[in-house]
Amino acid sequence: MKTSRTAGGIGRTVSLLGGETVVQAKVCNALDAHELLLRGLPVGALEHLASKAEVLKERDALNRAIGMSLTTLRRRKAKIAPPRLSVDQGSRCWRVAKIFAHAIDVIGSEEAAGAWMTKPAIGLENRKPVDLLATYPGMELVEQYLTQIEYGVYI
Repeated sequence: MKTSRTAGGIGRTVSLLGGETVVQAKVCNALDAHELLLRGLPVGALEHLASKAEVLKERDALNRAIGMSLTTLRRRKAKIAPPRLSVDQGSRCWRVAKIFAHAIDVIGSEEAAGAWMTKPAIGLENRKPVDLLATYPGMELVEQYLTQIEYGVYI
């Protein structure tokens, strides 16, 4: 089984968010992640994700996926101490990181996963995966499609 749905998947997700130092918590399982998100994911975690997933910097993808632009993110970081995302924004950020981690596992590397996210996919009715990150149903479609690719099931 691939690591995206196991404890290793949580580890890669946390790593994409900057690791324990940036998220300011030890996250070993879904309950730990839940508690972290309730406290508020540090803004630095979103910045780290954007630096790892360059695709989120393109065409306002971060704003659509998380509900916050990089400009607003930086402004919030400068004003709020400690700067944290809302529960909703943190949850969306976590899910985007989880999807990107799954894409890395399936596609093979951060660069290849980022490129895959920007290309129309037949299994997504020729939509780009990054464009579907704006809603939870869209995120589910991308996750399902990655699982289909992972197991060799193409529809």
